[in-house]
Amino acid sequence: MTALPLLLEPAALAAHLDDPDILIVDLCQSSTWQQLHIPGAQHIDPAELTRGTPPAPGKLPELAQLEQVFARTGYRRGQHIVAYDDEGGGWAGRFLWTLDVIGHDAYSLLDGGLHSWHKEGHPVTDAIRRVEPSQVKLTLHPEPIADIETVMAALGQRDITIWDARSKEEYLGLRSGSARAGHIPGAVNLDWLQLMDRERNLRLWPLDELRRKVTAAGIEPGQRIITHCQTHHRSGLTYFAAKLLGHRVQAYPGSWGEWGNLSDTPIATLA
Repeated sequence: MTALPLLLEPAALAAHLDDPDILIVDLCQSSTWQQLHIPGAQHIDPAELTRGTPPAPGKLPELAQLEQVFARTGYRRGQHIVAYDDEGGGWAGRFLWTLDVIGHDAYSLLDGGLHSWHKEGHPVTDAIRRVEPSQVKLTLHPEPIADIETVMAALGQRDITIWDARSKEEYLGLRSGSARAGHIPGAVNLDWLQLMDRERNLRLWPLDELRRKVTAAGIEPGQRIITHCQTHHRSGLTYFAAKLLGHRVQAYPGSWGEWGNLSDTPIATLA
């Protein structure tokens, strides 16, 4: 199997475009995908990775749906998968979390996604490469998933940090996408957008700076992390960043969509 780093530079991927052991997965908006994408990439609409059912639309879809999505890409176990999107890594990170859930750990995130790829002059196309659908049988592994009971049990635990990837306004309860506003008690807030360097085509900050930002937010080295946002989209990037920094990390796919729409979950606010 081709060995590539967890965070992959565009030039490194460009050298492997014809490698049959690499599956490139595009998580861009469908309109972007139709106009331009990395040659040979297979598209997955981000909505296909979520259940889409209120009040917690971010939960995983049924296993059969995931199997159909992966089969369409020609997925097979021996591949190294490279994921990218057009927004800085949220949906690509969510997809990589999904790979962890199905027990596929050979993967990379394309640093900066389509933005860095295109702006650095690497080839793009609107031609769609047709692949033969594969026979896919998946098994879901619970370890990367934090359900609501797991989050409840983590409250007050010193060795576990809940990373809220939403905006500061959402965290403080000044606005909300759910019936109730605020944050999970004890959670620390580091907006997913703060992980991107806009001067470097939405790449992640260099590792030392990324670690500094995460530590400054209140996440100490060695701590176990549970990350969430509203639907586990933005927290796809924070999940990946935590892995990159060497943390044990789970994602809470119910996220604030679930927590903030229940009447009995504990909530902290600005007051």
